[in-house]
Amino acid sequence: MIGLLGRVTGRIGPGLVGEVMVPIRGGVEAFYAYPADPDEVIEQGVQVLIVDYHPPRSVYVQRWQSLGPS
Repeated sequence: MIGLLGRVTGRIGPGLVGEVMVPIRGGVEAFYAYPADPDEVIEQGVQVLIVDYHPPRSVYVQRWQSLGPS
């Protein structure tokens, strides 16, 4: 799970349990999501990187910044 990318489907932030959809096992699955930085707010639609995983369905995420051409 750690290192996978997901898309926020439910706002993530302090005191909130957000949701991300993650492509896994040939499909897409929903996970409860928390910000890796406890003060960060991540809005719906933002692509995120999973930095920690707590089975069975919880992940900690941070915003994903592509290193591609600007």
